[in-house]
Amino acid sequence: MQAVLTKYRTRLGLILLAYIAFISLGLPDGLLGVAWPSIRASFSRPLDSLGMMLVASTAGYLTSSFASGRIIARLGVGKTLAFSCAATGLGMIGYTLAPAWWMMVTLAVLAGLGAGAIDAGLNTYVASHFGEGLMQWLHACFGIGVTLGPIIMTLGLTHFNSWRVGYATVGTAQLALATCFMLTLAMWKDGGDAAATERPRRLTDYKTPIPETLRQGAVWLSMLLFFIYTGIEATLGNWTYSLLTEARGIVPQQAGFWAGSYWATFTVGRTVAGLYARRVGVHTIVRTSLLAALCGALILWWNPVEVASLVGVGIIGLAIAPIFPALVSGTSARVSPRFAANTIGIQIGAAGLGAATLPGFAGFLARRTSLEVIPVYVLAAIVLLFGLYAVSLRREETAAR
Repeated sequence: MQAVLTKYRTRLGLILLAYIAFISLGLPDGLLGVAWPSIRASFSRPLDSLGMMLVASTAGYLTSSFASGRIIARLGVGKTLAFSCAATGLGMIGYTLAPAWWMMVTLAVLAGLGAGAIDAGLNTYVASHFGEGLMQWLHACFGIGVTLGPIIMTLGLTHFNSWRVGYATVGTAQLALATCFMLTLAMWKDGGDAAATERPRRLTDYKTPIPETLRQGAVWLSMLLFFIYTGIEATLGNWTYSLLTEARGIVPQQAGFWAGSYWATFTVGRTVAGLYARRVGVHTIVRTSLLAALCGALILWWNPVEVASLVGVGIIGLAIAPIFPALVSGTSARVSPRFAANTIGIQIGAAGLGAATLPGFAGFLARRTSLEVIPVYVLAAIVLLFGLYAVSLRREETAAR
């Protein structure tokens, strides 16, 4: 009885620590959209220079996410989380001290290295050891982080008139989390299931070479799904504040909290999805979410009254929230369990690339037209994602016959 109780406590502790890690992962992502107008003013940068920071952070993110399996095998999950949080925290603190733009871009690489290792490693771990509901809740914690991020940055701007205060706050929190993970290394060593003697083969049991994985067409289609999805998520997260303040004339304080509403409804969407994910299945979740997101994007584009911006942003956040964790949970069905562990890491890398390049391209278009192009851009991306997912389903059904 004592052994069972100990195992339960260990697994519960691991889940809680994983959730804390994902809150920390979301905090920096929630800062940049609100901080960007002030950052570019501080360094006298044009509107689309946001793409430079995103590409730099993605370079680090891609490097660590693609290598996440090897990193965890060498260091273990606990040390990986500790070192990754430390890297992200140092990057955030560095932003507050950087006197030149090139330093901001360089520090973004360091922050990306930390984020990529956390993201890919925990997604693989949870997909292997826990169910779809816990995967949704894991990503809901990311939503908590990105919900708090805009609020923290808005408070820094309104009370201290400085974007650096927001980054200093989050950077300090990241370093504190790194310390917590170092103090709990023993919990991660056993994995919470060390007592299990008979169990089905898990995703992390396969040792498929990455080159073999990359020869599968389904893997590339899966990568494209993540690339487009995360591009949509990041475009709204990074450009909503600028759209509301610079194109639609909403005061900064109100716009900051409206931008935060996107991440708030995003968090609610994943929390609720965790309750029914196992019952309805990933396909129903993704299709329903995409339909609702289309409605939200149309409202944001139409914008008949000022409050329509808030409604549209909130609907999109609520709708798209369950898609990412549902796609992670469905990886085995799309590519087969043999390739799933490698594919999850590769997908996370593709997601990071989408989060950097698609918002950057949106900024390129906005600079040459107006910020009102953002809702149209998001709408087109959602339609494209819907089409690609339909193709993925047909391939999956064909492979199952």
